[in-house]
Amino acid sequence: MIKFIYTNDKEKWKEESSITRTNKKANLIITNKRGRKLDGFGGCFNELGMKALLDLDKENRKIVLDKLFSPDGECKFTLARMPIGASDYAVSWYSLNDIEDDYSMAYFSIQRDKSLLIPYIKEALNRQPNLKISASPWSPPVWLKTHQVYNFGKLKSDAQSQDAYALYFTKFVESYHKEGISIAQVHIQNEVAADQKFPSCVWSGEQLRDFIKEHLGPKFEKDNIKTEIWLGTINSPEFFKEVGQDYDNYANCVLRDEDAYRYVKGVGYQWQGKNAIQRTVQSYPELKYYQTENECGDGNNSWEYAHYVFTLFRHYLTNGANGYLYWNMVLHSGGESSWGWKQNSMISIPIGKNEVIYNPEYYVMRHFSGLILPDAKHIELEGHMSGNAVAFENKEGSIIVNINNSYQEKKLLNIKHNDDVWRVCLEPNSINSIIFL
Repeated sequence: MIKFIYTNDKEKWKEESSITRTNKKANLIITNKRGRKLDGFGGCFNELGMKALLDLDKENRKIVLDKLFSPDGECKFTLARMPIGASDYAVSWYSLNDIEDDYSMAYFSIQRDKSLLIPYIKEALNRQPNLKISASPWSPPVWLKTHQVYNFGKLKSDAQSQDAYALYFTKFVESYHKEGISIAQVHIQNEVAADQKFPSCVWSGEQLRDFIKEHLGPKFEKDNIKTEIWLGTINSPEFFKEVGQDYDNYANCVLRDEDAYRYVKGVGYQWQGKNAIQRTVQSYPELKYYQTENECGDGNNSWEYAHYVFTLFRHYLTNGANGYLYWNMVLHSGGESSWGWKQNSMISIPIGKNEVIYNPEYYVMRHFSGLILPDAKHIELEGHMSGNAVAFENKEGSIIVNINNSYQEKKLLNIKHNDDVWRVCLEPNSINSIIFL
């Protein structure tokens, strides 16, 4: 049995029956070559996302959360990400300990998180108890930085500050555990190579290496913290622009050091990190890899950008990613951050209205996360259409082939599975899923 589902600017998640055998030459071939297993898909919890959800009444909020996280929902998320302290989509900037020189972390507190972040996470866990949550800070507490501001500087290099920061991670994991929330992974820093206008902290590969092997790794080991340490989130290299931010400067710098490597269970890449994932997977195939933050657009939620997002899914999944995470699942319409940057979201909620808008990137995600399930294996494709397609085999044997047609005209696909070639007409401006059951 074969199913064909497509979405474009005119039709949303439409099942089509016009699939016929053909004797034409195949331009997309499903091979017998199987690759890496998938952990799943997800998105990031942010304060502004929960603020938007709270504009909805209880019934509509339930519908949105069910669609995102329920195993029977449309997106079936099994992964999630959250900030440790403020992200750029926090209501305002903060850390979990703003008391200067509190190296023992006596005043560490997640009290603020209990108003928006923790309720958001618990709504998801109520629907998907096995949700794997990763967490990363955008900035350390400012008193631990070389310049005492959220949006600038580096972590201080002295042992007292580094030990205190390792303790900060431990306190975070333990505090969330007391709330009934298990943190599967911590990533050392959001976008290690970015000095941003919003909370940020720049790290070199050498600084990451030394913090992991001399402070965070031993601290987690001593305190019996089972949360995995991941090298992330790496947002470099930007080809032909930056020197000193390449694969050897970050991932390979850390992973080739045996004392650091033994603590690292995976690598998180986002943005310009797409230029390094293939080399890292090839060199260290035993580790896991996530795309940790879908690129965010400009708040217009256009179909043109949705096609670009499809290429990001394809790029990361074809080059070895075990998981793919969207950035803001839900925002108010316009997607404006507290400091003025407008970004895309899967779902928009007009300010002050009990109304839900499902944007194009919601459907891009649904074509992946709603059909390709945890433990699915990547399938290698061949043929002239393979550059716009990606395929997986689910654990129970179904095969999902996702294909992008960004052109404003129909495209004919002749797809070969086993000994048969099937003819499919791809609608203009469409995201497509062909399912072999």
